Amino acid sequence: MPGPGTKIIASNRKARHDFSILDVFEAGIMLQGSEVKSLREGQVQLADAYARINDGEVWLEGVHIAPYQFAHGVGAHDPNRSRKLLLHRDEITRLNARMGQERLALVPLSLYFKDGRAKVELALAKGRTKGDKRQAIAKKDAAREIARELGRDRKAGY
Repeated sequence: MPGPGTKIIASNRKARHDFSILDVFEAGIMLQGSEVKSLREGQVQLADAYARINDGEVWLEGVHIAPYQFAHGVGAHDPNRSRKLLLHRDEITRLNARMGQERLALVPLSLYFKDGRAKVELALAKGRTKGDKRQAIAKKDAAREIARELGRDRKAGY
């Protein structure tokens, strides 16, 4: 999760359900002016988003940033265009190698402003099967039940 001084714009809650998160990265994102204004209004959807590496560059696909209502003509942007992500060259090389070896995906977890700059929290993730999802839900439920019982014990004074 992003640290203090950040303002979360959107998060991809479905990604944590559909994927096992192995590693998390922070990347900058190249935006046009009207896109930044739409982000400040929270007009973004990350549900079906993913990232891919193409010719040594990382691109964010499937993110819908609604057109800014006051931008017309030249100032307007395409809501579904591919957006370039900013990472160091060695990070991109490591990601590409690991994705090729282990059959992993790059999934955006959240979009936020950090010190006035738009950032994306990217995860290197492995897809879950239906059984894996059920196991993860069962683990969460068991942990929640244990925490609930411990809370009751503390309240009762045991």
